[in-house]
Amino acid sequence: MSTAAPERGVAGRLSFLDRFLAVWILAAMAAGLGLGRLVPGLGDALAGVTVAGVSLPIALGLLVMMYPVLAKVRYDRLDTVTRDRRLLLPSLLLNWIIGPALMFALAWLFLPDLPAYRTGLIIVGLARCIAMVIIWNDLACGHREAAAVLVALNSVFQVVAFSALGWFYLSALPGRLGLEQSGLDVSVWEITRSVLVFLGIPLAAGYLTRRIGERTKGRTWYEATLIPRIGPFALYGLLFTIVILFALQGDAITSRPLDVARIALPLLVYFAIMWTGSMLLGRAVGLDHPRATTLAFTAAGNNFELAIAVAVATFGASSGQALAGVVGPLIEVPVLIGLVYVALHARRYFTAPATAPAPQEDATHA
Repeated sequence: MSTAAPERGVAGRLSFLDRFLAVWILAAMAAGLGLGRLVPGLGDALAGVTVAGVSLPIALGLLVMMYPVLAKVRYDRLDTVTRDRRLLLPSLLLNWIIGPALMFALAWLFLPDLPAYRTGLIIVGLARCIAMVIIWNDLACGHREAAAVLVALNSVFQVVAFSALGWFYLSALPGRLGLEQSGLDVSVWEITRSVLVFLGIPLAAGYLTRRIGERTKGRTWYEATLIPRIGPFALYGLLFTIVILFALQGDAITSRPLDVARIALPLLVYFAIMWTGSMLLGRAVGLDHPRATTLAFTAAGNNFELAIAVAVATFGASSGQALAGVVGPLIEVPVLIGLVYVALHARRYFTAPATAPAPQEDATHA
């Protein structure tokens, strides 16, 4: 059966905000850049209050963005994901072996003469995504429960492995290859705090909302009434976060465009390779489209909250490492929103699952 009709059906159910999301994101980016340039001291004011090393407005935007999506998760279905080795093993391979190694290689290939930016990019590659990937996956009709499990898995490995990988890619491996070495001073507590704030709070809130809502009003009311009411706040939070991100670094971005362009190039290559390679790997191992989409977005995205916090804490807020960390999400946001549309188009290349349609493709998706 042709996939054109289902694709039109899904698009037809999207709200006005969802349908023109790319336009709103571009407008949010422009508004943030304009505010950063036109309002003196705005960036310093926004960065003055932090949560887990990240600006408080950004932290609030991320929490608002993630909560509605995590409230949609069917937590009683998570066991079907945890038993799926075709999903979990490729995810671990992509996130903790291929991803950091690829970013290391691209950083040295494109920025051999800019050690500060190179180090910042490597830090971005080590910080696997646990936050914004939730909304990209949801917009692309990925498997919502699988995303929750993979994000939780990434958070555990982040606490355990981040410092060790930082030592390996910034000191041990460059030393073995005869390259310039760098250091990374970050405690396990800093990483744990980031995970607890940016994943723990919205995850607990989403879980409790579903449990209490279904227990008091029933699943039908929860899915048909509550979810459509809180769902749009995910996109409101996303747009607010984008405005603040661009406003924080608006002056640096517009005054150093060549530096930003040099940082952006390896990031573009990274996102293209990781997302496309992950999607193809998912199809090769027999995953359906929703799970392959989740694999691709969780492998391609990065935890910019942690990367920025580590770069600022270790090298200073005005350092090249911090700028590279900030450029990361500035490139990631428009690239991954573009890949949302690519993922939706790619459904025609996957065999339809034999089971019932994934819950995230119902009328409450938006």
